[in-house]
Amino acid sequence: MYKILLVEDDRAIAGAIARHLESWGYGCVCADDFRNITAKFAAEQPHLVLLDISLPFFDGYHWCTEIRRLSQVPILFLSSASDNMSLVMAINLGADDFLSKPFDFPVLVAKIQALLRRSYDFSVGSELIEHKGVILNLAEGTVSFGGAKAELTRNEFRILQVLFENRGRAVTRETLMQRLWETDSFVDENTLSVNVTRLRRKLDSIGAGGLIETRKGMGYLV
Repeated sequence: MYKILLVEDDRAIAGAIARHLESWGYGCVCADDFRNITAKFAAEQPHLVLLDISLPFFDGYHWCTEIRRLSQVPILFLSSASDNMSLVMAINLGADDFLSKPFDFPVLVAKIQALLRRSYDFSVGSELIEHKGVILNLAEGTVSFGGAKAELTRNEFRILQVLFENRGRAVTRETLMQRLWETDSFVDENTLSVNVTRLRRKLDSIGAGGLIETRKGMGYLV
């Protein structure tokens, strides 16, 4: 079943759209925190995003740009603004299609079906893990936070992946070294410390400093 993320702040409209899409067999998740749409996107990993332009805090153009930093998932804009400038801006920012309000539900479903068919006949969406607003892209080997992104080395990526998989629980240094050995990397105590230090610097560079905590006698925790 395809999952659709609906970013629409009018609850009546959002509810009507969600019910109609669910009647067509789609899973529909409605955004509720309009301060952090990317965290919701990463947590839900939808196959398609329906994105209104007029939203609280940041407009749809902003969130389109942020989502495009993470994924090539199809984005369909919904807007009461039907002028050509709005359409051109949406497409230039990475949107795949644009539908003006008010619209007929059959037209909306037809556009969704076309986008899903075109997108998933040829490609697979990227895998994302989100924790405390930090997003680890498993397909790209990158980490991002608040619009900033950093590329990770293989060891840095593996360490953060293991920590994210165990988020909320301390991971011992022995466990991390064992997981790194699985990638044929030579890792001893000193090498692990160097990699953790470098990873922390990269997290700090994108504004996510302090994400990795050291628990004395236990290991690391995110």
